Amino acid sequence: MNIVPRVNSTYIWRGKTERSTEALLLVKTSDRKLGSLIARVEKLHSYDVPEVIALPIGRGSLKYMRWLKESLG
Repeated sequence: MNIVPRVNSTYIWRGKTERSTEALLLVKTSDRKLGSLIARVEKLHSYDVPEVIALPIGRGSLKYMRWLKESLG
């Protein structure tokens, strides 16, 4: 996981444009574990609708991809 502090966000919430400073979390996981991760974030997050999106990892360093796979079990 990576935490990027102080990200400036602009979004529409309940019909109004909102601006806030947030932290961005980048979490690497497997398809198999994604549902559990989303459920956990939704349970712990203070927002009614936290932004949780999944982006596929198409390619990467072979050593890193191997380590990631081993880390996720």
